[in-house]
Amino acid sequence: MTTQLIPVDPPQLHSNPAFTQGMIVPAGPTLYVGGQNGADSSGELLGGLEAQTEQAMRNLLAVLAEAGTDADHVAKLTIYLAAGEDPAVGYSAAWKVWGDRRTAITVLAVTPARPGALVEIEAVAAIPAR
Repeated sequence: MTTQLIPVDPPQLHSNPAFTQGMIVPAGPTLYVGGQNGADSSGELLGGLEAQTEQAMRNLLAVLAEAGTDADHVAKLTIYLAAGEDPAVGYSAAWKVWGDRRTAITVLAVTPARPGALVEIEAVAAIPAR
């Protein structure tokens, strides 16, 4: 069984090198990563959207690694930004850590539940056969 994800980009929809409109994930174990924010190992939030986004992505990568998978097996990211934050800053910071990987993505402006949190990122990933 392969765990290679297959992007779905209908020709009648907008195409973007940073994301895909959909992702087919082969049957098998799936990891649902709860929202990761820009907190360090002590639970303290870092300052500013750029630092928090980079840390949230590192936290996400740590959860993926612990489960035996990686960013190449992520089918879907959901990114919650604090209302009023500049998404361009978040995108730039995320891709410093994430790299040039396409996935299905949703970005929403929200009121964070945790005071001071500017970003929260969750993911759905396939776990490759061992």
